[in-house]
Amino acid sequence: MRYEIRVDGQMSETLTKVFPELDHVVMSGQTVLFGPVIDEAHLYGLLARCQSLGLRLLEMRQLPE
Repeated sequence: MRYEIRVDGQMSETLTKVFPELDHVVMSGQTVLFGPVIDEAHLYGLLARCQSLGLRLLEMRQLPE
């Protein structure tokens, strides 16, 4: 599975390193994290990291393969 997670604002390089398994791009005042998600536990782990860092999640969606 591949997912896209949109976060409000531009994440610093330090913050993006907290998600080494995901690529990222900044566009329109948002940071878009994207990449493979192994399973549901991995997905919940990514969301927990976002929450612990105080990131404001705008959207999360599964990408077509």
